[in-house]
Amino acid sequence: MEQTRTRSPRRSRGATQRETLTASAFRQEAAARPRAGFGFLDPGDLDNLKARVFEILADYGVVVLHPAARRAFLKAGAQEGRDADRLRLPREMIAEALAATPKRVRLAGKRRDLDLDLPRTDGGFIMRTGTGAHGYVNPRDASYRNMDLAAVTEIAAVANRLDQVGFIAHPFVHGVPEKTADIHSFGRLITRTDKHIWMQPYQHENVDYLMKIAAIAAGGEAELRANPITSAITCSFTPLEFKYMDTQVIIAAGQYGVPLHACSLPSSGGTAPLSVPSMAIMAAAEIVGMTVMAHVLSPGIPVIATPLMFTLDMRTGSALQSCVESLQAANMAVQVMKQGFGMLTHTYGSGSDTPDADHQSMAERAFLTQTVALAGADILGGVGQLECATVFSPVQAVLDNEMGAMMRRFIRKPALEAGDLNWEEMMRIRTGGHFLDSAHTIRTCRDQLSPGVFLRQGRDDYEKSGRRTAFDAAREAALSAIATAPEDGVLSPEQEREIAALAAHADEHIVAAYAGAVEVI
Repeated sequence: MEQTRTRSPRRSRGATQRETLTASAFRQEAAARPRAGFGFLDPGDLDNLKARVFEILADYGVVVLHPAARRAFLKAGAQEGRDADRLRLPREMIAEALAATPKRVRLAGKRRDLDLDLPRTDGGFIMRTGTGAHGYVNPRDASYRNMDLAAVTEIAAVANRLDQVGFIAHPFVHGVPEKTADIHSFGRLITRTDKHIWMQPYQHENVDYLMKIAAIAAGGEAELRANPITSAITCSFTPLEFKYMDTQVIIAAGQYGVPLHACSLPSSGGTAPLSVPSMAIMAAAEIVGMTVMAHVLSPGIPVIATPLMFTLDMRTGSALQSCVESLQAANMAVQVMKQGFGMLTHTYGSGSDTPDADHQSMAERAFLTQTVALAGADILGGVGQLECATVFSPVQAVLDNEMGAMMRRFIRKPALEAGDLNWEEMMRIRTGGHFLDSAHTIRTCRDQLSPGVFLRQGRDDYEKSGRRTAFDAAREAALSAIATAPEDGVLSPEQEREIAALAAHADEHIVAAYAGAVEVI
């Protein structure tokens, strides 16, 4: 049933400061400049990998476990595969879906100044926080605990203040019924931020509850369709299988007008061949398959290609997101999806395989951020995540925000016109002269990127500070954000009561259904 209530017009304390920070980060550049780029694939390589994607989908196919989706696929022209539940997707069907899928998307905030339009006109990217984490590193003392709803509140408080973070993902939470953990986490987060939220359902019974929570927060189902304040992840089950739940997400996204992140998570050496190009092909094939499914089941819904690449450490069996092979695969997958298929792209742009926000973490995520940003990714995910996306650290999130600002500037190609070069003055500079008082210097000096928590100081000041580091500055920034966050959230009391009631209903019916007591309605 459509929610007809509207959002309260009141604004939480501190909103003015957050608006200023966000506006400065997401304001489009006055003169859009091309993005500097780097990719492993040349045009011939791209054509080769695209052909492989078409071949595996058309000649081998994918497994579709959702009965209604399977029927819709067959009606749309798919053909039976060689084994049970497998469907082959004709090349014309794939081409039609790719051509029809929107090439632009708006990820709305609860306020219009927080809307995110992709692709960005300045050629840059946006960032999002890490999702799926089961653990939380307390910024007060670096102690570790299971993720809980109190941690979700703190994540929102910190992310609200991070000017490079465009949207926030809800993590897994403990301390609530496991079957409805996504509902509780999403419900808490959506009451604590005006920024766009990334929805990650955990099972098919939960999908409609999550969509209804989003509709309450948006002010009704019609308002959610007009201004989608959430977007949903739908995942393949590598290799080349689509589960019932994730197919149901695609159907619900069409019903509610919610953009999709079509996510493939291959593990090289496990669910994909131990080969960097093969991992990119696997991810691209699954994402294109989901794009075709979205076109068949929810035509017109924006789809963001989301390859999240992992490699198994063959010595230990651990999954790695920041090893060299995963970085190469992410770069290739972004190239294939963006340059090859013309899709918006989203992948890990931050993260590490170490469990702590240490020197290794900073080195790995710097390498990762640069690799995927230069490949052309539109969204860089993973802000704050550690230990291969299983842990969230607010201090690391503040450091990642700083790195994101640097990377956005780094990929912006410098202007080369004569005036930008200050060429005339260069050609007549006197012997022993300088440019400190140059009109050009005075005009352009404020365009330099100034750090927020990264430090630029000499030895004497460093020693006087007690050897205070960027980590210390990031910790102080995270604690300040948490301490000054408003207690009453961003929704009206009535909206919060509705969301709480919906979560309680989910606990009663979904948890009981799994216990065999009642049927989910």
